[in-house]
This record gives sequence, C-alpha cells and structure tokens, in this order.
Amino acid sequence: MHEDGPTAPMRRALAWDRPEFDDPAAIDAELRRTFGVCHGCRRCSDLCDAFPRLFALVDKAPSAALDTVDSAGFKSVADACTLCDMCFKTECPYVPPHPLELDFPHLMLRYRAAEFRRGERRFEDREIAATDRNGRLAGMAAPLANWALDAANEPVRTLIEGLAGVHREAALPRFHHQSLQQRAMAGAPALNEAAPAFGRRAALYATCLGNYNEPETGLAARAVLAWNGVETHIVHPGCCGMPQLELGDIETVAWRAGRIAAELLAVSDAGYDIVALMPSCALMLKHEWPLLLPDNDDVARLARSVFDLSEYVVDIARREGLAKGLKPLDGPVAIHIACHARAQSIGRKAADLLALIPDTAVEVIERCSGHGGAWGCLRDNFETALRLGRPTAKRALESGGHVASECPLAGLHIAQGMARLAPDGAARTVEHPIRLLARAYGLGEGAAP
Repeated sequence: MHEDGPTAPMRRALAWDRPEFDDPAAIDAELRRTFGVCHGCRRCSDLCDAFPRLFALVDKAPSAALDTVDSAGFKSVADACTLCDMCFKTECPYVPPHPLELDFPHLMLRYRAAEFRRGERRFEDREIAATDRNGRLAGMAAPLANWALDAANEPVRTLIEGLAGVHREAALPRFHHQSLQQRAMAGAPALNEAAPAFGRRAALYATCLGNYNEPETGLAARAVLAWNGVETHIVHPGCCGMPQLELGDIETVAWRAGRIAAELLAVSDAGYDIVALMPSCALMLKHEWPLLLPDNDDVARLARSVFDLSEYVVDIARREGLAKGLKPLDGPVAIHIACHARAQSIGRKAADLLALIPDTAVEVIERCSGHGGAWGCLRDNFETALRLGRPTAKRALESGGHVASECPLAGLHIAQGMARLAPDGAARTVEHPIRLLARAYGLGEGAAP
C-alpha cells in the first residue's frame, strides 16, 4: 500500500556488507528519521508491542518529541519487534516506492545486526536459535527432553527459566525420536495414478520445526499429495536461518542461503517442485534470502520456484483439480493466517485450502497470535505475548470447532491463550490445515482412503 494509492510495497536489498550498515551514528539517524514518521502517523499502534513502546518513549519525553528522547531507549523498541513484517506489508503507507522509504522491520534488523557484531546479543539466545542442532540432540533423548520441557515440570522449567530466560509456563514444541526425514526412509505412500495431478513431483523442504517437532505435518502432506498423484520426497539441507535473522546474525543467514539454495536448485533441476512445510521458511527462501544476496543467481532462481505448502495444494486444485474423496469435517474450522504466510503476499492460501473441503464452514482469523518466534516464549515477553494474542485466542475459542494455523509455534501459543481464557474447559489443540485436509480425505500417515 502507498500513501498516494494502492501501489504494492517494494523492498530494497539489505546493504549488510557495507561499513555504514552497523555504524552507530548512521543507525541512530535512521532510527530518528523513521520513528519521527511513525510518531506522526501511529497507524501501527495495535500491531505489536514495538510501536506502543516507541510512542510511550516520545510521549513521556520532556518535549513530547523525539529531540528529547534518549537513544538508549530505542533498544526496547528494537527488542519488541518480532520481524513479522505486518507493518511493512499491511499498514505502513510510507514504504517504498514512497519517497520516505520506510522499512521498520529491516531497520530493527539492522539495529540487532549491529548489536550482534558488537557481541551484545545473549549467549542463551544464540543457543536457542540453533534449531537444527537442538532438534538432532533432543531427538536422541526425546522422552527425556519432553519431560524436561513440559510446563507441568515446575522444578526443571524453573531452572531453565533461570538459565536460559525461557518462561516456565510457556508451551514449547515437543521432540520426536524419529525425524520426518527418518520416517520418510520407510517409504513413500502409494501414488493415485487416476488423480488429475498425477505426474507432478515435489520435494518437501522439511524445515526444522517440520523435521524435529511436527513430523505429522509432513506425513499428512505426503499422504494428501500422494492421493493427488504427486510423487514426494523429503529434503532438509539445513535451517533456513530465520532464528539467526531474528538475532541479527546476518552473516550466518547469508552463508546458509547460498549453500542451501544450490542444493535445493539441484533438486528443482531434477524436475521437483520445492515446497516448504512452514510459512516462515517459505518466506525466507522467497523474500529474505534474495534481499541478503541480491547478486546470487541460485538464490534468485530458487525464490521464483518455491511454494508454501498451502499455496502448492491450492495450485493443484486450480490447475489440475483435486482427486475425489473429500468429505465434510465434523464441525467448522477457524483458521489463523500466520503472519509469515501473509508476508509472502500470496493471499489467504490456508483458508483457500480449507475451503476445498465440502460443506465445512471456515472462519478466517487474520490477527497476531503473539508468539513472534522465540520472542513470546522468553521470560520478559511471555505475558505480553499472551496479551497481544488474546483477541486471536478469544475468536478461536468462540469458534467452537476445529482450530488451525500453518505455524506450529502460533498454534501452541493460541492453544495456551485459549486455556487461559477458559481454564475449566477441555484442552484445545491447533493443527496445521493440511492435517485437516488429510482427515477429510480419510487419510492416515501415508494410507489410502
């Protein structure tokens, strides 16, 4: 959106390898320029906690303007940004091509990158962000890891809170002894050769969450795609780097982007569509990697060919048509549209996917879940995250049927928010929409209906 009309936002490449990128004076000048525009506009005041913190800084200043705000206060604003991109994508009228060229999320990223280069980011946060390593290690002792991380385990969770800063009550993803890649070694589900899309081939990029924490999502995706005639195999050349991006470790993200893009392109060149199981990872491959490595041809080619999982299923439905066999679910569905799905600018593909199920009402919830990656699990942010996600949890609770989200971290947070709102009610789970579609087909893990 543009102040002068409905022009699509444009994003500039990040000049992270230039000396001025982490220059404190240059960053402070850009913060003050951007914050001045935000202070005068205040359109994004209800998106996240970054903007209320910013406006409070200005309002409490002696002059009620930025000229008397101490720059030290800007850190609290940068720390509250979850890089959801909703201000840039859905609210700000001053993004490029507007002459003011505001990009609030990437400015917050620049601030964090400068902190990271100065060694000011917490050691604990860097360790939490090592999701590939953590998934492999926790999977080796999954029962023990899940016991330790269960919020009901107060002694251990209190210890973890003290050591790592993860709130003792925050619901955390569970680990599995067998990853999605390992489960896929048992064999692929049989293909439905009568399906209209028979002949398609897809490589499912497992992602860290899909590989170690939510393998059921990948198995459901394989089952649905096989019934629709699509041959699949699982690939996971490494983490996309989203956790490191949130920390400001841009160098690591750029290195991974170059390496993984080359590996995935080799699969693509062999005739496979590349499909990311999680929206944050699809966003990285499609949008963030090209902005970090604008001159890398592999990254650019991959970005043009990657599908989000829901986007891919809907593409099959629209181009070839889905295989027969879908039946109504046993109730309506409330679908939370994840912020990083929205940030891909592909529309409400999760809602479109669920709309394929006959005689099943779908309610769309297009609000923040509050989790913000690892941000919402941290001791200093957890209660704020629940407050931010309360409207979403309330609507999900009131929907009375199935609740879905493409983002498993958002799903955990929404379920926890619903439990807070109705502590005496039955526990509610939030599932990926592909699992509901598999259920509508009558599919188990790889079984034919």
